[in-house]
Amino acid sequence: MTAALYHAALVDRAKAAFGKGRLDQPTTTITLDNPLCGDRVTLDIVMADGRVERIGHQVRGCLLCEAAAATIAEACQHQSPATVRALIPAIQAMMRDGAAAPADWPALEIFAPVHGSKSRRDCVLLPFTALERVLDQAA
Repeated sequence: MTAALYHAALVDRAKAAFGKGRLDQPTTTITLDNPLCGDRVTLDIVMADGRVERIGHQVRGCLLCEAAAATIAEACQHQSPATVRALIPAIQAMMRDGAAAPADWPALEIFAPVHGSKSRRDCVLLPFTALERVLDQAA
């Protein structure tokens, strides 16, 4: 099970760390914790012209959490809040129901094996929950 969860594409995404680090003068910031595993995610967002201009993140957590935050930072730049919000139910359906990654979000496919490990799903979902809340604050 561990090899399936931590496959090369997922490890590479976490190591690439797209968006890693805090942003100067974010529009809004949120920090969320998962008390069960100890993961902590801070997301900074900069909004400009009605779009998500940039996302930065600081993660104290596992590789799954780091890969999810990097995916968010990469996939959501220059997107409308509505487009970004569509990402959230897609990843939730993947984690909870084993749904396929949507065609318009192929980057989510790397998380498909996590569905089979109930204890690790929240590690992937924590950054997406933070994304939803940071968008709520920025609205």
